[in-house]
Amino acid sequence: MLNEASEKFRVDFKQIFKSKVDMELIETDFARIFLVNGKPLLVRMKEKILPTLAFNEIFALTPKVVVDMGAVPHVCNGANVMAPGIVRFEGEFKKGDFVFVVDEKHGKAIAIGEAGYDVDTAKKATQGVVVKNIHFVGDKLWNFIKKLAAKA
Repeated sequence: MLNEASEKFRVDFKQIFKSKVDMELIETDFARIFLVNGKPLLVRMKEKILPTLAFNEIFALTPKVVVDMGAVPHVCNGANVMAPGIVRFEGEFKKGDFVFVVDEKHGKAIAIGEAGYDVDTAKKATQGVVVKNIHFVGDKLWNFIKKLAAKA
């Protein structure tokens, strides 16, 4: 599972998890959540594996799409990231890669989405969906993770 995630995110998980990795699985009606060393870091939703917004260690290593503050409430309600709301891109990505969606003011991750274009094409887009929103602040997964953290 970690090998699959490493390939999908193009990140060496051995670099992140230098020691032995302990994994647990939590099955919900909306996702399979993987606790890695006790933290909810990975999730499988609709057969896709992706990091959760709680996976801080991967944040610095993955590409980002920075959105203006006007886009934030929409993205946090599940809206896709539209070209006019994008301020800039950080890092390289290809169509289908997962990217973090970040607000321009605080630099905080507000969503994880799937790129609809490679970065060069995305930079030229002036309209339409650039990133399909998959996991965002306030969704079922986010709220479930918050409850887990509160119990810990």
